[in-house]
Amino acid sequence: MGKIMAIANQKGGVGKTTTAINLSSCLAELGKKILVIDLDPQGNTTSGFGLNKNELEDSVYDLMLGELSASEVLHSVPDLENLKLIPSNVDLAGAEIELLDKKNKEYILRNSIDYIKADYDYIFIDCPPSLNMLTINAMTTADSVIVPIQCEYYALEGIAQLIKTIDLVKKRLNKSLSIEGVVFTMYDARTNLSSDVVDSVKSSLQTRIFKTIIPRNVRLAEAPSHGLPINLYDSKSAGAESYRNLAKEIIETR
Repeated sequence: MGKIMAIANQKGGVGKTTTAINLSSCLAELGKKILVIDLDPQGNTTSGFGLNKNELEDSVYDLMLGELSASEVLHSVPDLENLKLIPSNVDLAGAEIELLDKKNKEYILRNSIDYIKADYDYIFIDCPPSLNMLTINAMTTADSVIVPIQCEYYALEGIAQLIKTIDLVKKRLNKSLSIEGVVFTMYDARTNLSSDVVDSVKSSLQTRIFKTIIPRNVRLAEAPSHGLPINLYDSKSAGAESYRNLAKEIIETR
């Protein structure tokens, strides 16, 4: 049975999509069967895997509205035979309004994924940078949540609210939901700020923190524009090695 992890932080620009793409790709590289669900209307995870989000004939939008099944919206990813993607684009932006009158709207994704989750070792859901109905759907579907935190001054801003939301979803909608862990991203070893942020978060949050820290890395930043995960774009870069280490941590703690 596949373990389902939502990657969430309502703060934008923290490495959420970068983590969704590269962690899943590195796990696929290790032979794990992976499904990635792009639940962000920006569709950056979709384009980061080399798919043209503006030319999609079917996407997670069709899944959320009940027009297509999960197996009907699966897409293959170039050069990654162990990884499937349910893509997204701007069509998804209107889904929240369209879902208002739906019965059990918090469980639409969960009910859809139930039919295929046994086919995968890991399922990752890239959430939008907001705490909306799409994010709620991700959390009712997930077993746990990975929280990327950028090593910057306002790192803890919004994290308390995210944790409250996770606790609320756990209490009311998904009793088995937990926090998988916090992963630090965009770490710059040359600055005191990055190490100060890591120390501050460690002392403030009573939750698991991954040992792997993702560095600020030029090749990691370049990879999405080429539609490639970092392990395919530059296999020997520091970014690729870091996400491989994070993938190993995920496997070890399962």
